[in-house]
Amino acid sequence: MQIIRHGDVLLAPINQLPRHAQPKVGVILARGEVTGHSHRILEAHQAQMFSAGTDTYLEIRSPSATLVHEEHHALRLERGLYKVWMQREYRPEANRWVED
Repeated sequence: MQIIRHGDVLLAPINQLPRHAQPKVGVILARGEVTGHSHRILEAHQAQMFSAGTDTYLEIRSPSATLVHEEHHALRLERGLYKVWMQREYRPEANRWVED
């Protein structure tokens, strides 16, 4: 499995969505708690987000779309389905989500 990293957001290509996945409004993959910046799809009409329980998924419906963030280089994502999650940081006292 190829994992794509864009700052603290990770994406992995998948073959299909879970059966209980529900469409979400918008195309923001993650919003920074510290900076307010967001990892988002630039061409919003070319993508659809889904949720299934606590899991998040992204579908790119055009040949490609651009994942952007104010502090990272833009990244082209190819057509397809992706599982999306936030990177976690290990510390001896506990795991924690990385804050942007």
